[in-house]
Amino acid sequence: MILRSVALFALAALMEIGGAWLVWQGVRENRGWLWIGGGVIALGVYGFVATLQPDANFGRILAAYGGVFVAGSLAWGMVADGYRPDRYDVTGALICLVGVAVIMYAPR
Repeated sequence: MILRSVALFALAALMEIGGAWLVWQGVRENRGWLWIGGGVIALGVYGFVATLQPDANFGRILAAYGGVFVAGSLAWGMVADGYRPDRYDVTGALICLVGVAVIMYAPR
């Protein structure tokens, strides 16, 4: 169950961060409407993927996903844009991922 949840968080991050990046590229980098449209579609898929989480609590899923988003955004920036996070970026992302683990996977 945890492995499935982690995989869904990774897929959700790919869709949301990738979608936002495509919109950014379309608007800020003047790549056009196809990039923007692709981003909008990816963002819609993200919304669907979040519903596939095993836990049925919307607030918990989205709160935990926030931590995944933080870490994923830094990773995306490294791969797609050559961004070099500093030690505070990395520390903050690790803190967020610990928060994800506590929110989602602590025994209840």
